[in-house]
Amino acid sequence: MDTSTHTLANLFAQLGLDNDPAAIDRFVQQHRLAEHVPLEEAPFWNKGQASFIAESLKEDADWAEVIDELNALLR
Repeated sequence: MDTSTHTLANLFAQLGLDNDPAAIDRFVQQHRLAEHVPLEEAPFWNKGQASFIAESLKEDADWAEVIDELNALLR
């Protein structure tokens, strides 16, 4: 069982994205989402990233809280 605390940096690494603070800030500034667009349907994810996000949220997985944090940052 994975008992580690997931951070935004960990999530970016899990998604295969640069995860240093400056890269995360750039990503958030460059990828804004309208309120009606579900995070997992954002056009900037590849299929694997979108599936990971959707499944994590659906299963209320350990990642769900930090995914919610990212969702809020992108709005």
